[in-house]
Amino acid sequence: MNKLTVSLSPHVHSGDSVSKNMYGVIIALVPAMLCSFWFFGIGAITVTALSVASCVFFEWFIGKYMLRNPQPTVTDGSAILTGILLAFNLPSNIPLWMVVAGSLFAIGVVKMTFGGLGCNLFNPALAGRAFMLISFPVQMTTWPTSGQPFLTLDAATGATPLSVMKAAVKAGDPSLLNDMPSLPDMLLGMTGGCLGEVCAVALIIGLIYMLAKRIITWHIPVSIIVTVLVFSGALHLANGMYADPMSQLLSGGLLLGAIFMATDYVTSPMTKKGQIIYGVCIGVLTIVIRTWGAYPEGMSFAILIMNAFTPLINNYCKPKRFGEEVKK
Repeated sequence: MNKLTVSLSPHVHSGDSVSKNMYGVIIALVPAMLCSFWFFGIGAITVTALSVASCVFFEWFIGKYMLRNPQPTVTDGSAILTGILLAFNLPSNIPLWMVVAGSLFAIGVVKMTFGGLGCNLFNPALAGRAFMLISFPVQMTTWPTSGQPFLTLDAATGATPLSVMKAAVKAGDPSLLNDMPSLPDMLLGMTGGCLGEVCAVALIIGLIYMLAKRIITWHIPVSIIVTVLVFSGALHLANGMYADPMSQLLSGGLLLGAIFMATDYVTSPMTKKGQIIYGVCIGVLTIVIRTWGAYPEGMSFAILIMNAFTPLINNYCKPKRFGEEVKK
């Protein structure tokens, strides 16, 4: 005899799931991934494939043999997404064993140590990049130039827009900014840098896709971008040695971080007000680190710092409770 089971509300489901959203983000990353393959050739394919394979393997191995999870979590897409984002934050000429080390840190230390997806305090891919930047600074800051022959393994290296900006600030000489690539080149990816950060157009296409599919909301990426434009614009007006706002926006990993990593469900605030506060702080910290910090890039560290403040923001920006009496 069939029995009717009555459960607690809510009874209406949206159809969203962890795997659906994870694979949705992966689809949004496809344009940037194809551009990285086009600009950096076989090196980009190798680094991306190894990063994804390492992240999936470490999540499977740790979950099965160390955490004893009864159900494997590698099929939900989160490990694949971590692998892609970690690869996007690496140069195409980095030694492959370092990619495996970064994947182990991202999955084994940052994610699985805290209990897996939904329990990690920091974004695993960004934490893996920070670990690699501190551990292997030379290899992580040797940037291949884009447009190399597809099968080239030993690509030529060159200065990136961020390194030019840092040199101009350090020397106090605005004329050094003349060595910056043009804005069309930065839009289309004709600059040096990490795999996933060079082509701004591909990243914007991914943003439009995720907004259209309602995978993310506009609050975090827009608040970051507006803050960066306003803050860097004020600095540029005050002194010409600081780069103009559009150059700041299109260089480095700013768009990659604002669109794909700051919007991580687990490590970002839950409410819209909290997300705007979170985004504004990331934008300010990014320009501060880029301008006066030791590293040319500040996006990764800004997001990681604000990941630590997410619980505090959630505590401050609480949503209204049903049935709560409004204080007059």
